[in-house]
Amino acid sequence: MKPLFAKGPSLGVRLLVLVVLSAVLMVVDARFTVLQPLRAQMGLLVEPVFWVGRLPVTLWKAATQELSSRNELVAENEKLKAEMLLLQRRVQKLAALTEQNVRLRELLNSSSLVEEKVIATELIGIDPNPFTHRILIDKGEQDGVFLGQPVLDARGLMGQVVEVMPYAARVLLLTDTSHSIPVQVNRNGLRAIAAGSGNPERLELRHVADTADIKVGDLLVSSGMGQRFPAGYPVAMVSEVIHDSGQPFAIVRAVPTAALNRSRHMLLVDVDRRSAEERATAAAEAQQQADSQAPAVPDAAVPAPGPAVPAVPGATAVTPAPALPAVEAAPALPPADSQETH
Repeated sequence: MKPLFAKGPSLGVRLLVLVVLSAVLMVVDARFTVLQPLRAQMGLLVEPVFWVGRLPVTLWKAATQELSSRNELVAENEKLKAEMLLLQRRVQKLAALTEQNVRLRELLNSSSLVEEKVIATELIGIDPNPFTHRILIDKGEQDGVFLGQPVLDARGLMGQVVEVMPYAARVLLLTDTSHSIPVQVNRNGLRAIAAGSGNPERLELRHVADTADIKVGDLLVSSGMGQRFPAGYPVAMVSEVIHDSGQPFAIVRAVPTAALNRSRHMLLVDVDRRSAEERATAAAEAQQQADSQAPAVPDAAVPAPGPAVPAVPGATAVTPAPALPAVEAAPALPPADSQETH
């Protein structure tokens, strides 16, 4: 007799199949990049969940702003006006310094200084894995975010974008153990590599010579050597230097200047995405075009050669002076119409 309900595989077999499938997917995702498009599309599907999770915070902010008293708003407005005046004064000085820097770079035949464009973004998620320092931001491919884009807050560099989804992106922080950044000491220009230590409050400088001129309190800034991070942005402050005469390298630890575990609003820096070869080719073409447009400089006039003077051994060559016209002895009373013109 045929049963009314068909029996499928047992629950144990189903569980085993799902476990094996999960393990295969994890291995493929860790070893290969074939699942990156699928992950991006899954991020698009999960975006409404993040939006719903942010909805209470958004509603609370809106309600708080609506219920603020008029006196608080007036006081805040006055404070912001005073700060704006101070910042405008600083901007005027910075504008003058920027123009001076541009002129100096032009004199040194270097590339012109271009101010980086930035995109404001907000933190919407944190990776729950305690051994991975990654965060999720609310800007994605639709907003112009790209892989490797630097991220910074109001105090310094925070990390770089490692995964881009349509409306969100993941950022790898500087303190992650898989992250390194080329830096230099702002005081003397000493170059080093700052690597993540797994501690959100500490970076480590690798392969710093024991005799290197570095000390506690030195500011570390990005050197721009890797052409991934723009040069000159604060990265960390040296907090500890340990010298060991038996070791070739010193132990140097630094504290990130950015508030990696506290910042909520960040900036995405739009840097030049061209490779080193493309930049060199563009610079060569620009220099060639500038040389072709430069006006030709006429050759200096060459004086006509004078009469040859026979060489005398041991004597210095002297250019003969032009001969004066011979003047004959004139009579005591020369005639009025016999005047020579000299």
